[in-house]
Amino acid sequence: MATKTTRAKKKITPQDGEKLKELLVDGLKDIYWAEKNLVKALTKLSKNATSDELKSAFELHASQTEGHVATVEQVFEIIGEKAQAKKCEAMEGLIAEAEEILESTEKGTMVRDCGLIMAAQKVEHYEIGSYGTLRNIARTLGYEQAATLLQQTLDQEGETDHLLTELAETYVNEQAATE
Repeated sequence: MATKTTRAKKKITPQDGEKLKELLVDGLKDIYWAEKNLVKALTKLSKNATSDELKSAFELHASQTEGHVATVEQVFEIIGEKAQAKKCEAMEGLIAEAEEILESTEKGTMVRDCGLIMAAQKVEHYEIGSYGTLRNIARTLGYEQAATLLQQTLDQEGETDHLLTELAETYVNEQAATE
């Protein structure tokens, strides 16, 4: 059973803040690369999905992801940094997994859709973890406007994850099981 530990809040020194800001900037560079590359990947997933509902979900999220790129750019501006991307090894791997699913499943099947949902949810969970952590760091450093923007993106990522779960549970998994 998990217990809640209460700790006294330590005042953040300028040196602590500098190190934490470096971590924030590094995390933003990472998610910036991830989002930019995800737009292309989602477009490909949409074109290769079987069901119209999944195609639409990928198209919607591709559009939202373009907005996430702009949001990350805003966050960079708020914290006084230039928007730069740094290759995100995790997202590159997740996109490669989605490519493998496309290669290993038959076109026009619900098994493919099931696999694409699995790949997309892995991406969503990575983004949820990233945005949640970035929001918390921004809050700690006093970047409330940045934290608010990151929370809005986090909320959209959660909604997308929920939609993918709903599609899987409503009919995709069942139909895939009968193919």
